[in-house]
Amino acid sequence: MEVGVCKQEMLQKKNAVLVDGVILNGPIMDSKAGEKFVEEACKIIMEEVVQKADDVTEKVCEWQAPEKLKQILDLEMRDTGECHQKILQLCHDVIKYSVKTNHPRFFNQLYAGIDYYSLVARFITEALNPSVYTYEVSPVFLLVEEAVVKKMIEFIGWEDGDGIFNPGGSISNMYAMNLARYRFCPEIKEKGLSGLPRLVLFASEECHYSMKKAASFLGIGTENVYFIKTDERGKMIPEELEKQVQRARKEGSAPFLVCATAGTTVLGAFDPLDKIADICEKHGLWLHVDASWGGSALISRKHRRLLHGIHRADSVAWNPHKMLLAGIQCCALLVKDNSGLLKKCYSAEAAYLFQQDKFYDVSYDTGDKSIQCSRRADAFKFWLMWKALGTTGLEERVNRALALARYLVEEIKKREGFQLLLEPEYANVCFWYIPPSLRKMEDGPEFWQKLHQVAPIIKERMMKKGSMMVGYQPHRGKVNFFRQVVISPQVSREDMDFLLDEIELLAKDL
Repeated sequence: MEVGVCKQEMLQKKNAVLVDGVILNGPIMDSKAGEKFVEEACKIIMEEVVQKADDVTEKVCEWQAPEKLKQILDLEMRDTGECHQKILQLCHDVIKYSVKTNHPRFFNQLYAGIDYYSLVARFITEALNPSVYTYEVSPVFLLVEEAVVKKMIEFIGWEDGDGIFNPGGSISNMYAMNLARYRFCPEIKEKGLSGLPRLVLFASEECHYSMKKAASFLGIGTENVYFIKTDERGKMIPEELEKQVQRARKEGSAPFLVCATAGTTVLGAFDPLDKIADICEKHGLWLHVDASWGGSALISRKHRRLLHGIHRADSVAWNPHKMLLAGIQCCALLVKDNSGLLKKCYSAEAAYLFQQDKFYDVSYDTGDKSIQCSRRADAFKFWLMWKALGTTGLEERVNRALALARYLVEEIKKREGFQLLLEPEYANVCFWYIPPSLRKMEDGPEFWQKLHQVAPIIKERMMKKGSMMVGYQPHRGKVNFFRQVVISPQVSREDMDFLLDEIELLAKDL
């Protein structure tokens, strides 16, 4: 009875309307309370993330085991909402127990650090919540993406081209694989895989695992990815590629694509693009370069030689969120073709989005080039950062990161117990730490078996201490070694020294 009376009273206010038992009387949200929550949450972000980003006295991580972290965070979602103060405390806890990837001593992945301009750009796009498919709903961000793609194409060395930003380099590689297949047999878009010859593609043994995933996802099959041998530095051997192309033809298969890598994930190797391009031209194969990691070296006049020959590629994947700190995710697929191949391959011509009788130039409705419908404005954060720093500022980032990597290499050579795998040519510095107990041990299976156990122990200790994060892995017959990656402009020479000192400290009893 009381509920009925209450509803009657609400209906009398402001001429409210009752529909399906729901009172339609103004907005359901309390805007003032919401604005205050955002303001207070932004203060937490500023104090706990932004202002502490370059503070080496802060922990890189506050390690907790999964079951304990579940209890701390109170992950249960309930029927009734919780008060703002509790939600703000949750925000604080989420930050506290997350890994601080912007910390100067986070060396764990191929991304790190904080760029304040791209961060603000992310705040703006999150607040505006755009979807980049048509000019009518995303005019600014479509024009921004067009400008950024054009500039990136210039650095590759093409006179013209096309491109689109995707949610990750793995997706860009898949796009390129599908695009190459479409160019090889356009009828596949409508008729599917039936009746096609056995398609074969080629990638180096050191390529990113997304190549296998893309081949599986696209129905090509992982057995039809021929992995090409690499040299001791992890570079594809062109002569081996030639052999495998000829092998595929003799088997009656249809080779259609070569995936080269510019900056491999572990060793940071750059394939010899010019020689690979010669083979692709000889056999009529699409050349895709996965430059997700190494592409940013194109910005540096000093280091762009690493990608010599990239202008001969048909497509390139390049992730500015890695070396250039544009913020995850910021990944472009760039295509030399300017005849609309991207759109022909991926378009579905949805009439409710891509009407051809709009009052403006519909060529700006570029969303049909994507397999996505809703798509984030990822180019904006790269654009705003580029506008703020200029090309010279971005170039300085690349040069400084590689100079710091070189400094670390020289320090490793001076220290007892540290051993390089190889001289790096990029920002990947791979090395073993040999603890005191193993230094006089004879080189043999037992030595390598014991050394294999060292890096995981050191990694566990550094994470539980929270002092830094460095990745390790076994690789192609080599036992566990550290892969130190230098990216962030917040990293100093002192941080390189700390890295080596800390490893020695954490392993002093091993």
